[in-house]
Amino acid sequence: MTARPPSRNSSDPDVPNPTAAAGPGRKQPAAPRPRAGGSHGVRAARPLAAGDRERLLAGTHHDPHGLLGAHSVRGGVELRALRPYARAVTVLAKGLRAELHEDGDGFFSGVLPLRTVPEYQLLVAYDAGEATEEDESPGTLEIEVQDPYRFLPSLGELDLHLIGEGRHEELWKALGAHPMTHQAVTGTRFTVWAPNARGVRVVGDFNYWDGTGHPMRSLGSTGVWELFVPGVSEGALYKFDITRPDGSHTLRADPMAQRAEVPPANASIVTESHHVWRDEEWMAHRGDLPVHEAPLSVYEVHLGSWRPGLTYRQLALQLPAYVKDLGFTHVELMPVAEHPFGGSWGYQVTGFYAPTSRMGTPDDFRFLIDSLHRAGIGVLVDWVPAHFPKDDWALAAFDGRTLYEHEDPARAAHPDWGTLEFDYGRKEVRNFLVANATYWCEEFHIDGLRVDAVASMLYLDYSREQGEWSPNVHGGRENLDAVAFLQEMNATVYRRCPGVVTIAEESTAWDGVTRATHHVGPGGFGGLGFGLKWNMGWMHDSLGYVTHEPVHRKFHHNEMTFSMVYAYSENYVLPISHDEVVHGKRSLVSKMPGDWWQQRANHRAYLGFMWAHPGKQLLFMGQEFAQGAEWSEGHGPDWWLLDPSYAAEADHRGVRHLVSDLNAVYGATPALWQRDTVPEGFAWVDGDAAEDNVFAFLRYDASGAPLLAVSHFSPVVRHEYRLGVPDPGQAWTEVLNTDAARYGGGNVLNEDPLKPESVPSHGRPASIQLTLPPLATVWLRPA
Repeated sequence: MTARPPSRNSSDPDVPNPTAAAGPGRKQPAAPRPRAGGSHGVRAARPLAAGDRERLLAGTHHDPHGLLGAHSVRGGVELRALRPYARAVTVLAKGLRAELHEDGDGFFSGVLPLRTVPEYQLLVAYDAGEATEEDESPGTLEIEVQDPYRFLPSLGELDLHLIGEGRHEELWKALGAHPMTHQAVTGTRFTVWAPNARGVRVVGDFNYWDGTGHPMRSLGSTGVWELFVPGVSEGALYKFDITRPDGSHTLRADPMAQRAEVPPANASIVTESHHVWRDEEWMAHRGDLPVHEAPLSVYEVHLGSWRPGLTYRQLALQLPAYVKDLGFTHVELMPVAEHPFGGSWGYQVTGFYAPTSRMGTPDDFRFLIDSLHRAGIGVLVDWVPAHFPKDDWALAAFDGRTLYEHEDPARAAHPDWGTLEFDYGRKEVRNFLVANATYWCEEFHIDGLRVDAVASMLYLDYSREQGEWSPNVHGGRENLDAVAFLQEMNATVYRRCPGVVTIAEESTAWDGVTRATHHVGPGGFGGLGFGLKWNMGWMHDSLGYVTHEPVHRKFHHNEMTFSMVYAYSENYVLPISHDEVVHGKRSLVSKMPGDWWQQRANHRAYLGFMWAHPGKQLLFMGQEFAQGAEWSEGHGPDWWLLDPSYAAEADHRGVRHLVSDLNAVYGATPALWQRDTVPEGFAWVDGDAAEDNVFAFLRYDASGAPLLAVSHFSPVVRHEYRLGVPDPGQAWTEVLNTDAARYGGGNVLNEDPLKPESVPSHGRPASIQLTLPPLATVWLRPA
């Protein structure tokens, strides 16, 4: 009896087809015939030891190549094949056609009268149909195949050394499934890291999900298993049938798969890229300016719901033009790595090396990135190395024991999300993640990685009560392994990928998130090495302020000014992300108090304040046109609000016009981005006007050229409002006013240049008097 084929867990075939178990090859239909004697000159081979035979059939043999295939022995060449369901196996070589002896359980063997091992193929015969009354013997189907067990290892010693050291920076080129030509034969190399496995077999549509005939070999102490399968090519579905230490079997998707089936199916797919990049100009110049000294205005997108139903290639026809029209410099894509549950928005990843197949192939995704680059738009991607889901076909207890997750259950279980945390202290796991970061940047030309949930990685007591965690070796709560991993990841990405930026979503006051890894801070740690960090404090405080009624805002004035106390402790991004417009938090415009006019005015004033404040900025889709409803991944933005037939379309289009103009003025005004991270780029004019709900400050570029930003969060007009200015000889011109009629405002403007008067104000020798529109932000610069 042959071993029972394991269940595939997705898209299981309905009717067995034993001929498929032979694997790929050239089919040769043959007329029904009695079984040929064809063993002339073939002596019986030495029987397999009972233990070896059992282990091969059970999928627990570490070296199937030592028993299967051709081997020189005394008196000839011994050849053994394991071909379940076959009627006969014949060896074909130059000048030789010899049928092997059947040994039962799918084994065929014989000693050929040869002096050396030849290049050979196998002609495998299967029953092609059932017997009939007219013909008592079934027909025969013959398939000519290469023998996987005649090939040397297809993974080199250097690769194995680097994997063993946890230092393979191109791990995706060594592990996984790779179409290739090996020893002049085309096929696919399958490799997987499973150090606790008693055995591994590759299964797929090429062997009808029965891995009995395709056991893999163990490549030494690295824990890597390998098999080159001739004839398997791009598009083949596969998984790994792993024998756990207890002898049970588990069927797993490839952790290194670069393509996967569309969920809920979960098999891995053999793939290779054929995309020809056309973004040379972008790639050559994306790093011309350090990111903290360059304009960075980000439009955050959930690809699956931005325009529901569109493929990557269809998105490439619409998204670049839309983002370019709005003037954003970058898009940030919520996680695109494969994930089984759409409701996770991509934050529970099972396929870390595979772009989700929901919208197309990996090359289709490359086409989208290419199109954005050629439109002059950078691409940031959310990356999730903090945790992974417990699906029993993915990474959890991958080879029967803890592998990718921490061996301590208390450390492994994430208390908030029902997921598992990576074991950052294990070199191979750290290698898996570090290589993954460079993979997205190198293989897909990604311009930056926004790393999700960094705080949950940094602290051993994150969301854990006393007694639910153990301190580190120094008695502290810092996760030293995670710190080392993040430092290595950042150092590797910046070294290998010039022009790329890494961004931390880190919600605590951890010291040195954007400090260089070799600069040790007061806490004794080197910096984490990120380029930028989301300013969650600014987001929380400023949103808290604007949600209050204007009459109460004076009691919360410090919530808008406190961010400047720590503005230069890190290199910041100001985020209004997807997290702020879901789960009952309301959309940005709906957070605002007052009637519909006041809500929109508050919304516009807030965006003007945000764009002028030190730090880069990020805005989630739908907020650029003041969508009133929360975001839902099921239907995406309410584009109908911009339909000319909708009565209030002008209200929403006005906000969209504002965002476009904010980005246009921002990009053309170095004072708003060139010195975001140094105190010389900012000065308060009046940060204490709590009674007036006014915030006035200056921004400076590297040459000292200023921009004056004034935000007024009261629903009244203030005439002849005096503010101190730095240069008594320069008139000031309004370059942006969020109350303009074009944006849906009341059009209370400062249309004429404002000439300074020799009236000291706010510690400056001269001042101007301007009109402050209600609930508005005004930008002015020297005429």
